[in-house]
Amino acid sequence: MKKRPKKNVKPMPRFRSEGEEREFWASHDSTDYFDYSEAREVNFPRLRPSTATISLRLPQGLLDDLRVLANQRDVPYQSLLKVYLAERVAEERRAKPRRRQRVRA
Repeated sequence: MKKRPKKNVKPMPRFRSEGEEREFWASHDSTDYFDYSEAREVNFPRLRPSTATISLRLPQGLLDDLRVLANQRDVPYQSLLKVYLAERVAEERRAKPRRRQRVRA
């Protein structure tokens, strides 16, 4: 196995804020600052997406229907609800942008 010559990388600048760093990386190529040939694969087996607990009031009939559908699929109803919400949010995000409506409190 032939070893590649080590790449000359530029020194990493110091940033005063995340905003300054964000601007820097938006206009610079990271391959000038990192030697990716030295990268190693890393595994995070217990890494889970962060979640937030919410309280949601649903009409009883809707909740009953959701539980029936979940039971037919042999999945917890909360999991099925998350799938339905994720699908709908993805659908809305793909849709043409609509005029924003102001929400009044």
